[in-house]
Amino acid sequence: MRILVTGGAGFLGSHLCERLLSEGHDVICLDNLFTGSKDNIIHLMDNHRFELIRHDIVEPILLEVDRIYNLACPASPVHYQYNPVKTVKTSVMGTINMLGMAKRVKARILQASTSEVYGDPQVHPQREEYWGNVNPIGIRSCYDEGKRVAETLMMDYHRQNKVDIRIIRIFNTYGPRMAENDGRVVSNFILQALKNEDITVFGEGRQTRSFCFVSDLIDGMIRMMENNEAFIGPVNLGNPVENTILEFAEKIITITGSRSRIIHQPLPQDDPKQRQPDITLAKEKLGWEPKITLEIGLQRTADYFATHCIRG
Repeated sequence: MRILVTGGAGFLGSHLCERLLSEGHDVICLDNLFTGSKDNIIHLMDNHRFELIRHDIVEPILLEVDRIYNLACPASPVHYQYNPVKTVKTSVMGTINMLGMAKRVKARILQASTSEVYGDPQVHPQREEYWGNVNPIGIRSCYDEGKRVAETLMMDYHRQNKVDIRIIRIFNTYGPRMAENDGRVVSNFILQALKNEDITVFGEGRQTRSFCFVSDLIDGMIRMMENNEAFIGPVNLGNPVENTILEFAEKIITITGSRSRIIHQPLPQDDPKQRQPDITLAKEKLGWEPKITLEIGLQRTADYFATHCIRG
């Protein structure tokens, strides 16, 4: 197939492009390189089935494709708060442009939504039918509400125009090629540990996160796209094994053999206290669940950062 991946030079996008190419597809990577990087896809450039187009999905584009994976959007607070209006535009106008393309060429489109649609959840773990507890006027709202509107657009194009859609909600994902400056807990902690710097934990570190290794996430994403049943989602994709941030920091110190100390700072505004997916639906509909343990995944990620960010 001829497959479009928006945000294809990003962390998740580059792994998805790599996987799709390995399966013999023609892949068009569309990215404005705001948070994505050519370094993530440089090893794919010589593949005659791979094409990079530098383009912002806020602007319309005409392409003939069979599948669209819509991943384009800055996904870490550091980046999406840098230009919050542009973040909303990417989720809303960008999604409209991709849905318009899908409608025109009769392509199936998958929206990479997020666990942030649940906000600071009052239901735990989070199931797909939970509508969320989201602050519409906070500093994270440009991302949270933008992704919620993107889901609305997907459903309305499906109901009104019969567009073939799929919606996934991605929970915390980590692995090689994460941006080292994105302010996320995995990259922050690993870099601090490798440099033997103090590891910064917000609050008491009792807030929980569930971390899924990137190869598991990509597998779930492709299974959802190629699921030919009537199931269109949304479906949670993430690892249901929950860890406190403090436990996570301690694991990284152990894995890296670091001399880092753990220090505490105040919690940021609207930081979710709990984040854990209920993946019952993914197991039932897609036969999917994560396989890579946190210890193995963190070791692979730490090895990547040690090679590419510390020494390289």
